[in-house]
Amino acid sequence: MMIQTPYLIRLELAHDADAIEALHELSFGPGRFARTAFRLREGVPHDPDLSFVALFGDRFGGAVRLTPIRIGDDPALLLGPLAVHPDFAGRGAGKALVGVALDAARAAGHKLVLLVGDHPYYGPLGFARVPVGQITMPGPVDPNRLLLAELAPGAAGGARGLCGKP
Repeated sequence: MMIQTPYLIRLELAHDADAIEALHELSFGPGRFARTAFRLREGVPHDPDLSFVALFGDRFGGAVRLTPIRIGDDPALLLGPLAVHPDFAGRGAGKALVGVALDAARAAGHKLVLLVGDHPYYGPLGFARVPVGQITMPGPVDPNRLLLAELAPGAAGGARGLCGKP
C-alpha cells in the first residue's frame, strides 16, 4: 500500500541546520532561548539518527529533533522543537514527523520520550500527561503540558525525578 502525501520526510542532514534555525526563529521567536525545554537541550547535541525534516517539493517545510536527556537516573529523549512552516500547516507533516521520530526511537531501543506541549495535539500520537510531581523539569513548566510517550511497555511507571542532561 502506498500513501500519497504532499511532503517527503527524511533524516535531518548537516546542511539542513540553517533552514531549521530559520524555521525555529519564525515559529518560536527569540523567546525560545529562555524556555526550560531549550535550556535542557542547550549544549547537548540532538540525535541525528532520530531527527527528521519534511520537504514540500523543493521547499523546507518542517523539522523535529530528539535529544538525549535523563529523567532521574534513567535515560530518555526530549522531543522538540517540532516546527512546521506556516505555509504548510494543517497538512499532517507535524504529526507525521513525530510519528517517524517515535518509530525510529523505538527501533533504536529507547524507552521514553518527554516533551512540553499540548495534550490535544500530542495525545493521539502516544503521549500522556505526566502525573504532577512524578517528573520535574529544571525550570518553570506548566505541569499540564508535561507529556510522556512510553516506547517500551511499563517504562513510564518507573520514570521519576528531575530531568537533566545525560
